[in-house]
Amino acid sequence: MKISKEELEARHAAYLKHGSYRAAAQELGIGKTALQECLQRAARKGMLGTSPVMPGFEITKVSNTPRGDYVQQKQKKGPVFELPDGFLPKRISNLSDGQGRTIARWDIVEPSKEQQANAMRAAVEAFKEEIPRAPAIDAPAHTLSDLLNQYTITDHHLGALAWGEETGSGDYDLRIGEQLILRWFAAAIAQSPPAERAVFAQLGDFLHYDSFRSLTPEHGHHLDSDSRYPKMVRAAIRIVRTVIHMLLEKHKRLDVIMCDANHDPAGEVWLREMMAAFYDDEPRVRVDTNPGTYSVIEHGDVSLFYHHGHRRGVKNVDSILVGKYREIYGRTSISYAHTGHKHADELKTTDLMKVEQHETLAAPDAYGSNWLSGRSAKVITYHKRFGEDGRVTLSAARVMQGASTCA
Repeated sequence: MKISKEELEARHAAYLKHGSYRAAAQELGIGKTALQECLQRAARKGMLGTSPVMPGFEITKVSNTPRGDYVQQKQKKGPVFELPDGFLPKRISNLSDGQGRTIARWDIVEPSKEQQANAMRAAVEAFKEEIPRAPAIDAPAHTLSDLLNQYTITDHHLGALAWGEETGSGDYDLRIGEQLILRWFAAAIAQSPPAERAVFAQLGDFLHYDSFRSLTPEHGHHLDSDSRYPKMVRAAIRIVRTVIHMLLEKHKRLDVIMCDANHDPAGEVWLREMMAAFYDDEPRVRVDTNPGTYSVIEHGDVSLFYHHGHRRGVKNVDSILVGKYREIYGRTSISYAHTGHKHADELKTTDLMKVEQHETLAAPDAYGSNWLSGRSAKVITYHKRFGEDGRVTLSAARVMQGASTCA
């Protein structure tokens, strides 16, 4: 609505009289917001002079004309932007003129991944001293000292929801996911040789999502989720404790690997830190709390490397592993690397090592069903001098036979 010069002057006078938008608006019988917007538009056009300068405005131009002096006011600029501590630039939007010069810029920032990880570690450190320690479990009487059994689990996606009628690959939810992995370990342990040493190689994406929102942490992709986050956390802790107990009954020594991954980077942190604290008094368990993306186990002349696969894949993970762990690689004569992420099996022999990508036990959700792969997990046995010495592969269908899998 166009306002006459007389009405504008009346509104300005009322504002000067009361020094308050609210009081002036009440006198004029109009809304506070309407008065405020009207006067600010007039100030930007230089129609209100400098007596006084409008709140939140500053004088930007004074023009001397035959008709008098005109003063232009514009909103004050804010302080120079400084990146807050612990934040990193996420996106910068730039408005330029025809010559490419900046007119305005918008900075979008987010907490750095390092800050998020540090906050999680600090929280864990603050309360893990109160976590009760696991009582010691009697070691098995007879094991084979040269052997190591690697129980390889990846992309279990606890908390995912899949409808078999839609995906064609079976139902999946929190209850089925827990039942499936525990049945697999029971069968796999029974069929594996009595190796002295074992590795619980959990290659990441154990949890389907990482917070109270079922989104991927890095890209914000929406996920098909079954349950509430606290229920998922409880199930994860319950599963890992049960599996560790089962493995300690079979093997004298146990290494626990929980790889950093793209669906649950924070979840992997608190899970391995809590388990390290819980088994602090159990000398037969070593939980790898390495916060990095790559891990390694040394077994005699054999080196075993682990990475989820979201940073480096089968084709190029070998070089980064050798670069990061050059001393261990140099000491050993046979090397193997294990990844997940793609939910499909693949084996490649490079000039440096054998690299194996593993499929998952979990049923695919609607998105994952666009690709076809099997559903299985493996126990790979390594001899400390000769390398791979055998393997047991068990499918999801095999371990769940006879069990109800209705969602």
